[in-house]
Amino acid sequence: MTPVLAFDIETVPDTHGLRRLHGLDVSLSDHDVAEYAFVRRRIQSGHDFLPPHLHRVVSISCALREGTTFRVWSLGQPGDGEADLIQRFYDGIERYSPQLVSWNGSGFDLPVLHYRSLVHGLVASRYWDMGEDDRDFKFNNYINRYHTRHLDLMDLLALYNGRNYVPLDDMAQLIGFPGKLGMDGSKVWDAFQNGEIVSIRNYCETDAANTFLLFLRYQLMRGALDEPAYRKECDLVRDTLARLDAPHWSEFLAAWGPQQ
Repeated sequence: MTPVLAFDIETVPDTHGLRRLHGLDVSLSDHDVAEYAFVRRRIQSGHDFLPPHLHRVVSISCALREGTTFRVWSLGQPGDGEADLIQRFYDGIERYSPQLVSWNGSGFDLPVLHYRSLVHGLVASRYWDMGEDDRDFKFNNYINRYHTRHLDLMDLLALYNGRNYVPLDDMAQLIGFPGKLGMDGSKVWDAFQNGEIVSIRNYCETDAANTFLLFLRYQLMRGALDEPAYRKECDLVRDTLARLDAPHWSEFLAAWGPQQ
């Protein structure tokens, strides 16, 4: 069975890059640099969400289903640099060649990783293989929107039409999965400024878990899993999380109602 890797990233403004691009004084605080960028963005587009190349990755979390096991974790350690986190992600693809699963990964997570990899000069040969080294990747690779080696569930379920996109939190809760617990992407920058990197990583992990659970539901819907197999997969996730000694997983399980 091909390993399945559901993933999520969390980002903050790249204040170092913003200083370089706009010639800002080094005496400006990171907070003020970010506020400057938010104001410029609001003037340009009516919102303050920065374009992907101006995000700095501070967390990458993974939910891996491989063989008989399931596990969920954040790459690296709190405080690790962006380049190390991203390289670890690509190294995992090099090792497992998994099916990647995301929610809006094509629209945000992967473009951010692409641009930031260019900034740091990282290497990800397996990820970028489009058939040059492995013929199987010619017809199913991580880059093509309509291939399933990377499955962006949000994009697929919307039939590739942005008007039909829905939030991960809404879809998870409608099914009975926990959804987001106390944090969302809009709060990450404030949390980061307050030194709450562990909380950010925990939040990122729960998003990865929600994404994997939605993938299981999708597999049930399309007939790749029958009802008993689907319930067995959900039980594996529950049992795995119940063995983890961390408050965010206790909260996650408490919010997860009876199996639907």
